[in-house]
Amino acid sequence: MLLSASVALVCRAVWLQGVKTDFLQAKGESRYARVIELPADRGKIVDRHGDVLAVSTPVRSVWAIPDDVTLTPAQSRELARMLGMDASELNRKLASEKEFVYLKRQVPPELADRIAALNLPGIHEQNEFRRFYPTGEVAAHVVGFTDVDDKGQEGIELAFQKDLVGQAGSRRVIKDRRGHIVEDVESIKKPREGADVVLALDSKIQYLAYSALKQAVTVNKAKAGSAVVIDVKTGEILALVNNPTYNPNNRVRLSGAQLRNRALTDTFEPGSTMKPFTAALALDKGKFRFDTIINCAPGRMTIGSATISDAHPHGALTVAQVIQKSSNIGSAKMALSMPPEEMWQMFDSLGFGSQLKLGFPGEAPGRLRPARIWRPIEQATMSYGHGISVNLMQIAQAYLVFARQGDLIPLSLTRVDTPPLHGKPVFSEQTAREVRAMLESVTQPGGTATLAQVPGYRVGGKTGTAMKIEGGVYANKYVSSFVGLGPISNPRLVVAVMIDEPTGGKHYGGEVAAPVFSEVMAGSLRALGVPPDAPLRPMQVAQTQRTDADVKEGM
Repeated sequence: MLLSASVALVCRAVWLQGVKTDFLQAKGESRYARVIELPADRGKIVDRHGDVLAVSTPVRSVWAIPDDVTLTPAQSRELARMLGMDASELNRKLASEKEFVYLKRQVPPELADRIAALNLPGIHEQNEFRRFYPTGEVAAHVVGFTDVDDKGQEGIELAFQKDLVGQAGSRRVIKDRRGHIVEDVESIKKPREGADVVLALDSKIQYLAYSALKQAVTVNKAKAGSAVVIDVKTGEILALVNNPTYNPNNRVRLSGAQLRNRALTDTFEPGSTMKPFTAALALDKGKFRFDTIINCAPGRMTIGSATISDAHPHGALTVAQVIQKSSNIGSAKMALSMPPEEMWQMFDSLGFGSQLKLGFPGEAPGRLRPARIWRPIEQATMSYGHGISVNLMQIAQAYLVFARQGDLIPLSLTRVDTPPLHGKPVFSEQTAREVRAMLESVTQPGGTATLAQVPGYRVGGKTGTAMKIEGGVYANKYVSSFVGLGPISNPRLVVAVMIDEPTGGKHYGGEVAAPVFSEVMAGSLRALGVPPDAPLRPMQVAQTQRTDADVKEGM
């Protein structure tokens, strides 16, 4: 019996140490060897000058293995206090049947050190990163934010997630029974850090636009507002701001309307900011000249069963004066002299009705219906911005054709080191120059936007004041806008401003949006070192027309 037992033991030993070696080795290692993840540092987001807009800061997370936790009531209360938790909530997590539970994510390192000093059984920590946004709410809608797992949720953080995230590494370690690392065994894979993203954004211009827009929304008691600044030479977006905004460093209530990047997600009828395109097409097709006379009397015009009107009746106006005075009748007569297909083709070539494909989530394409279903009255109203919808970025990009030589270039969120020499031709150079002259007259005495003037610079643009549609009908609510460029002698910037539902006693684009344009354009040109092209003299401000012709009437 003893001999048989000895032989059995020898056979068992040979079996375990010779045949089942890998199995037993794996079982043994599972009790002390661990492969832990080495998080990769998420790439920074910086502006065009290298100023940091988003950066990852090291934090820790406190976690537990419930089966290993043996805390006294006093230790539980102390741990809950340090974590800022209710003791009952902590005990509920520690009573979980899971093998692993987070007690608190993204704890400051100094607090994590104090918790580690308690040497509580079953309580562990791991290194993580938390995103920090130095500019706060100023650039929130551009930069966006990440969630607790450092994944992009909005803005650039989401659009460039694959570039920013990097790739985690791993290493093998030996841990004691309390989970403490006692020996580094080997590095399995080194982490690959995320790539930095260099934006076209200029932080100084961004702050200028943010401050001016915030003040305008407050003073005019508006629902919301947006503003964008575009570099004419490169198509770079130097500033993009919305109000209301949010602070991405405070993750408690990041939801709702405050997250909307209104410059891209909100569409509206652009009103009279569309008139320069109608005039440009008429000039380009040879239907009209800069000084062609259009009879706009008696200020009303019936097309089919509908009547359109000018807020102020005008008599005979040149094409240039139609833009300066913002005559709906003059614009409609130019439009109706051309086939609907030509107008549609022009709108389409400017990007209306299509997404800009900048990568931002929720970008709205706007609405441009096919020309074959246009009725004459619809063609007429679309000439002055009704019956078509756009977002602010689309209309800002479209004005590049007037700031350049009639060609259109794509917009860029990231810095452009090699500007495009030529864009897609839309209008002739001569047409672009003539429309620039019309836009400049809008800001001079006799125009609808004298408040858009910039001391020391020649600027031009167009006002827009459109009623909002609610439930399929026009409501007594307005969208006020202004889109312009400067300096006229050699355009460098396009600035577009939209104020949604101003209720402070003014609602015309020349009164509400034009002053924002003036402030942003002035500060931006100086920040870029653009030399003045006009004598520095007091602004020649005439009284803004109280009944801006942009408003839809008589429809």
